[in-house]
Amino acid sequence: MRFTGTDSYVATDDLTVAVNAAVTLERPLLVKGEPGTGKTELARQVSNALRLPMIEWHIKSTTKAQQGLYEYDAVSRLRDSQLGDAKVNDVANYIKRGKLWQAFEADGRVVLLIDEIDKADIEFPNDLLQELDRMEFHVYETGETVRAKHRPIMIITSNNEKELPDAFLRRCFFHYIRFPDIDTMRKIVEVHHPGIKDALLTTALTQFYEIRDQQGLKKKPSTSEVLDWLKLLLAEDLTSEDLKRDGASALPKMHGALLKNEQDVHLFERLAFMARSQR
Repeated sequence: MRFTGTDSYVATDDLTVAVNAAVTLERPLLVKGEPGTGKTELARQVSNALRLPMIEWHIKSTTKAQQGLYEYDAVSRLRDSQLGDAKVNDVANYIKRGKLWQAFEADGRVVLLIDEIDKADIEFPNDLLQELDRMEFHVYETGETVRAKHRPIMIITSNNEKELPDAFLRRCFFHYIRFPDIDTMRKIVEVHHPGIKDALLTTALTQFYEIRDQQGLKKKPSTSEVLDWLKLLLAEDLTSEDLKRDGASALPKMHGALLKNEQDVHLFERLAFMARSQR
């Protein structure tokens, strides 16, 4: 059971090594990197490549670790007891199974994605330590212990919004997805936009990396954004000549796909103004 990438996902050598090492060690793979570098998509591609079902747990700022195990609906049980409903006699009727429980009880191995773990409270990772170690947890309301039938392949993503606890990091295999260099980006583009003309791609990627390298940029455009931008260029049937800037503006064509806030747009407008002033 080895991951080597897929036809629709360009995985670098160091990324495939990380995935396979985590699978071999039976440890969660903690993946960090800029937003839009394919962290979430990696889990889906691992699922497809290894032909395993996938369970996705998308973390929000309000998510608690307990929700991944189960939730007990005491309010519904109280209401049903007032109505004389017979199902109140079985507390299991009011237990909602979380994503970890679903992964643990699966008849075969699954890929479990815990997406953007850094969005949650700082205690969230610590609250999962025992479950990650022992692959089991106790349901206090029913008295049962839920144990994993098969250890899931666990992929945890983080955008580095906050530091994760050392105790949690020790239990993971870590990989940082570096932003693709231009050669890797060409391969990624070819997967999503096969047959794109080389002159257009060269000009577009040159402008894209110039934008990313611009000092003072608040939000650098990501891989997903350059793919959207190229899709727009192709839809408008633009050529490499159309992309050439005339000096009146430092902004690229369809720049709204790349620059996502007014500060960055104003930055390039000021650069164009300065360039004209120096002529």
